[in-house]
Amino acid sequence: MNELNELRVGPRLAPKWYSVAEVAEQLGYGLSKTKLLIATGQIRSLKDGGHQRIPPEWVDEYVARRVAEECA
Repeated sequence: MNELNELRVGPRLAPKWYSVAEVAEQLGYGLSKTKLLIATGQIRSLKDGGHQRIPPEWVDEYVARRVAEECA
């Protein structure tokens, strides 16, 4: 975002949580695999209304755990 646009709309805020589709995109996984990881508890999530939501920290937690598993 350039400075002129930022002055018009304000600074962009970091997301407080992600949708399942956003997490899948970030991890480079398909939606089905991401849903499976959530269903099995490998990626923690919470239900907000009718939607699963994942805070950024929980995505980072999953990635760190996978890296540690591979390095062990």
